[in-house]
Amino acid sequence: MKLELIAATTFGLEAVVRREIEALGYKIIKTEDGRVIFEGSERAIVRANLWLRSADRVQIKMAEFKALEFEDIFQNVKGIPWEEWIPMEGNFIVNAVSVKSKISSVPAIQKVGERALIDRLRELYPIDRFPKTGAEFDVRISIHKDMATVTLDTTGPGLNKRGYRRLIGKAPLKETMAAAMVNLSFWNPDRILVDPCCGSGTIPIEAAMIAKNIAPGLSRSFASEEWDAVPKNIWKEERARSYKEIRSDLDLKIYGSDIDPAAIKIAKENAEEAGVGDLIRFSVADVSALKTKALSGVMISNPPYGERIGDREAIDHIYDSWKKFFGENPTWSLFALTSDKTIEEKVFGKPADRRRKLYNGRMEVCYYQFHGKKP
Repeated sequence: MKLELIAATTFGLEAVVRREIEALGYKIIKTEDGRVIFEGSERAIVRANLWLRSADRVQIKMAEFKALEFEDIFQNVKGIPWEEWIPMEGNFIVNAVSVKSKISSVPAIQKVGERALIDRLRELYPIDRFPKTGAEFDVRISIHKDMATVTLDTTGPGLNKRGYRRLIGKAPLKETMAAAMVNLSFWNPDRILVDPCCGSGTIPIEAAMIAKNIAPGLSRSFASEEWDAVPKNIWKEERARSYKEIRSDLDLKIYGSDIDPAAIKIAKENAEEAGVGDLIRFSVADVSALKTKALSGVMISNPPYGERIGDREAIDHIYDSWKKFFGENPTWSLFALTSDKTIEEKVFGKPADRRRKLYNGRMEVCYYQFHGKKP
């Protein structure tokens, strides 16, 4: 079956997700704010959920239409062949969002959409009340500037829920964001990677998973695994294929440290759960203790910032330590995610080589990239 699929993502990461989809071999239809639309089949649903590292979720685009009246919503939603996806016992729910549109009442949109979906299913399933005891089907009606997009979520809990992070620190960085930070850096498995503010270890763990070619969704389940419309044998085949593609015998130089012993304990346990515990060296250390004899390397970090957990004195201590380290090691590169705009002046005394505006949850942050000199 030919489908239009949507990889929803954090604003600012569209190009990263686009490259990941192209690497899987799928044709991009278009890229918009917060989503990448691509062509695929039922197998693409499986592979995208298993392999996309930086996307938030994978959705099926069911319809798109102009929505100026509630009747537009009802008729277009009813015209979608829901019976191809949702069985009689399917546990379906309709969610909605409306931005800058004539139809603004979200509860009313949801009510009209659900009534249209039920009317369509009743044409095939002659029952008055649907039991909703089966697999979950999350339908979303998103209206932006009077254009409505109807999607069916295939993922369930977001793709950042890898399954390895049983324990988290005080201010966890989403796994999808950490993976994107690694992929946007100069790091490759032959280089040293250091995170001196690693917290629960998400950045080092995601880097090791990338190097080892572990599919990020390999240890979790997805909503569409329970659907009859996506054959079970495809899931089995793609999982088996993913296991075969895992690399072994790696000699990585990945280091994570933090001043908090409890955070390092969590990081080690998370790394073991992710299958990369033997590839990362974690230690309890103050950021000022960072030393190296390596000619060059990459530091990727999500340091604490005032709005989150750190106070100004602690942040300035980190920046002072980094200023000293990069002054002594000018061929090293720094990639840091923070909302603190003083980092450029306090660490390097100049603007970053590149900046990328992102969102960590709902907070606007910036990914600062300082490129070291060539050795």
